[in-house]
Amino acid sequence: MTMERDDLPTLRALGFEDEELQRLGLWEPGTGGPADLAEAYIRRSKKRDDLATLRAHVRDVSRAAAADGKHIRRLWFEQRSASKAHVRREEFEKATAAVLDGLSKTLYVWKTDRLSRRGMGQVGLLLDEFDKRSARLVSSTEGLDSSKGSRMVFAILSERAREESKDIALRTKTGGDAHKSEGRWPGGVVPFGLRCPKGSGKLEHDPKEYPTARRIAEALMDGDTPAAIAEALNSERIKTRKGKQWRAQTIIHLAQSPSWAGLIPDRERAKDEFGNPLDKWHRGGNPLMGVDGHPIRAGEGVITFAERAVILAKFTARSRPGTAIGDRSRGKRKAATILTGILRCPYCKGAMGNGGRNYRCIARINQGPSVCAGAATLRERADEAMSVMWINHILSLTPESPTLRAIARRWLSYQDPAKESRKRAVGAALDNAAARELRLQKEFFIGGGMEEAQYEALRAELAGQISGLKAELAELSLEADLSPLMDPKGLAALWNVAGIEGQRALLQAALKKVTLLPPKCVGDTTPIMDRLDPDWRDQGGNPAIDAYWDAWANAKTSA
Repeated sequence: MTMERDDLPTLRALGFEDEELQRLGLWEPGTGGPADLAEAYIRRSKKRDDLATLRAHVRDVSRAAAADGKHIRRLWFEQRSASKAHVRREEFEKATAAVLDGLSKTLYVWKTDRLSRRGMGQVGLLLDEFDKRSARLVSSTEGLDSSKGSRMVFAILSERAREESKDIALRTKTGGDAHKSEGRWPGGVVPFGLRCPKGSGKLEHDPKEYPTARRIAEALMDGDTPAAIAEALNSERIKTRKGKQWRAQTIIHLAQSPSWAGLIPDRERAKDEFGNPLDKWHRGGNPLMGVDGHPIRAGEGVITFAERAVILAKFTARSRPGTAIGDRSRGKRKAATILTGILRCPYCKGAMGNGGRNYRCIARINQGPSVCAGAATLRERADEAMSVMWINHILSLTPESPTLRAIARRWLSYQDPAKESRKRAVGAALDNAAARELRLQKEFFIGGGMEEAQYEALRAELAGQISGLKAELAELSLEADLSPLMDPKGLAALWNVAGIEGQRALLQAALKKVTLLPPKCVGDTTPIMDRLDPDWRDQGGNPAIDAYWDAWANAKTSA
């Protein structure tokens, strides 16, 4: 039986027929040594890059590989921004890792700006690693090959792509600000109960959702709690726009949104530790005020501006400083449990959270018994059992286990946040130094307005900075010591001194989730360790647990 390529589902999703894949050499799995194989990376960053355009990119890359006598081992495709440092590009990382790990010796891209828009800082580091392994980067449409002296051209094009990304961001922001000042809906998800007809830029009532939305608003003004409103809607089987159950937090977010009142929101954009904007915006926010001092309207709202003030005042009256009840200025709460976000309810499969002395089903708390019957277990005994299970599991792993390395990295990040912060700062400084080096070279070789002695002095100074930053970055990137994770006493000591937040970080590095198995009967005396079904990151199913689930399902059926 012929083996299938790992990327065949991706190629078919792009619209390729089997016959064309055979012609392009993308039908059979790649064979041969690393020097004969190559990776291909295709990125879609614009909506106008339709499937026909993407297929043309794949054809160009495939022809370039065939001309070089290379067989594409795998095609990596994703739709991600290449200019934002906070956006993780998993497929890009896998494509470059395949070359760095020695699976192939060539990485093909359609164009340099399809590879990265973060400048020579990122591209230069990648080329350095490729050079160490006698690997190469090839841009099919630009005819560039890093193994044939194209490094300078790659540098210029990557910096040009970086500047273009800044221009795009500026144009987008300017246009968005202009539309908002004119009272046009800025885009994004329209609040429940409203809609924005295409091309109108104005909000209006949605005939299907508005009656329910108005009912929610009137209940809030009458003083009903969001949890009571969610329970009432769920008991009547009224769903959200996405067909899900109502939650108290959903109703709170809805009421706090200026858009629900038909107003343009003036939301604050989240930033990273260096002040760079992220693709995240803080919830709620205030209405955007016009030059006359009044909120700018975007059309109709479910509530009026005055009704919004009444609802928010009722929220404030019920708030308690320093708690989760209505206090939006309290900051992040200190962790109190180790299984919050990890423990799952056996009935609805949803998360279980801190409920005082117990872990309780969050869906049952926020959405009522009509959504989930709910489960609960003593927090102290669940935490103790999970501690023992975690230590036993880690001791059973081999030194090569990726989970051990993930735990070491997670623990290092938690234990030494200053080092991780320094690592990011050094990476940013290296990006900046590489960009300055490129500008210096352009000024000397292209501009011609600099003396050679001055150029050499500046180049030597920059080269020293870059060399030092690379060395520091390499030192900061060294793998953490795994020896404490291989010794029972050392591992127990590590767990005990970690504290709640540290233990949660250690658990999440090794565990996807753990499900609380349902009780066999009222007052079930089964040890809690036998009722916890962990889903470890490096382990398949547990036959004993599977048998428990089967027995429970049979008992429910026969009852």
